[in-house]
Amino acid sequence: MNKAVIIVAAGRGVRAGGDVPKQWRIIQDRTVLSHTLERFASFDRIVVVLHPDDMHRAAELEGCTCVAGGVSRDASVRNGLEALATDAPDVVLIHDAARPLVSEAVITRVVDALSAHDGAAPAVAVTDALWVGKDGNVDGTQDRTNLFRAQTPQGFRFDKILDAHRNYSGAAADDVQVARAAGLDVLIVEGDEANIKITGPDDFARAERHLGAGMDIRTGNGYDVHAFTEGDHVWLCGVKVPHTKSLKGHSDADVGMHAVTDAIYGALGMGDIGQHFPPSDPQWKGAASHIFLEHACKLARDNGFTITHVDCTLICEAPKVGPHHAAMKSAMATIMGLSEDRVSVKATTSEKLGFTGREEGIASIATATLVKL
Repeated sequence: MNKAVIIVAAGRGVRAGGDVPKQWRIIQDRTVLSHTLERFASFDRIVVVLHPDDMHRAAELEGCTCVAGGVSRDASVRNGLEALATDAPDVVLIHDAARPLVSEAVITRVVDALSAHDGAAPAVAVTDALWVGKDGNVDGTQDRTNLFRAQTPQGFRFDKILDAHRNYSGAAADDVQVARAAGLDVLIVEGDEANIKITGPDDFARAERHLGAGMDIRTGNGYDVHAFTEGDHVWLCGVKVPHTKSLKGHSDADVGMHAVTDAIYGALGMGDIGQHFPPSDPQWKGAASHIFLEHACKLARDNGFTITHVDCTLICEAPKVGPHHAAMKSAMATIMGLSEDRVSVKATTSEKLGFTGREEGIASIATATLVKL
């Protein structure tokens, strides 16, 4: 099946603001139009319909045929179709340049449907309640059954949509309206909520988020170790665990919580516990380690990050961690403000090797993942 695509990029996009039309605005160091064209790179032919004032930019669009648009969208599409007519493809998809996030799955669904239908177009079912307004007030409701939000690309068998456009008069909201006026059947295929059309200024930020622009993912590692000393309990991940010894440290020596705290500081590039809470400062003597962890979590939030997951491993021969595992997960999740499925606490031995194997102390390693959107 020989397939072509027409990218409609002739609008001025005044509602989007900015100094240039929205298709020429930059997202991730590339124009919106460039992102859109990338989605159709596998097509046999690509026609871009430009505003007459933008035809000088045609040289930027390598591998594309560029034609000038008309006074309306349907006129612009007609110009694109005529540019393909001398070497007609089997099918053509017509897509808005301002939809740079269309997925390969949506495109494939449209193309596949054309083997059995005159046309196909993606849409998303309306799920919100619909109101009828009057003078700024709610004046009634509208049944949303069988209502859809239309998207592009809208695909057609080429000869049929060309004839439909040639015989259509008047304005059309989209190419489905032109096709239906010609009696063509148009199948609704599953659309995608991410396939947004950039219309207003805020839509650029939405597109940036979907493209991953501005997303900052950080991973930090933490390691801590404390020696045993005389005592009758140890603090591990916020839980007081009975034992024949205690852990030696300036604070309560919660080795697990310290490792997680350092992992968060590490992901932020903000040093370690010793820099924020110097052991030389007497105010932190015997301090509860949740103070340190809460500080690290607040720093993450203040810098725009969300802690998405932490993983802590305790390394010791004794005490047994298993009986306290659930309590540790719960305590850590509560302190960090996370759901328990985002907190991992586990334990292992060192097979009697090293200082932990000789039961001289406990070590802990931890990883924290932070995301900023």
